[in-house]
Amino acid sequence: MATDYDAPRRDEVDLGADSIEELKSRRADAQSASVDVDEIDVAEGFELPGAELADEELTVKVLPMQADEFRCSNCFLVRHRSQLGAERNGELICSECV
Repeated sequence: MATDYDAPRRDEVDLGADSIEELKSRRADAQSASVDVDEIDVAEGFELPGAELADEELTVKVLPMQADEFRCSNCFLVRHRSQLGAERNGELICSECV
């Protein structure tokens, strides 16, 4: 049974006030056999992530690699020289990949 967690909580006095007949009638009302077709129509209009992005423009400004930066030969990330971990066979490796 679905629970509405946003509904205000009822006291135990209020819970005891509901008669069995009233609860049965609420249960019968909540279990209608009709299907909500509107939800299906609305779901067809949603666009999933990873959809066509050909019309999108790049909004991030890309800077060239600076003089105090290097590209790690292992993870291929551009890092600052202070993160240089090792140099093997002329290839620069960051401290995280060492």
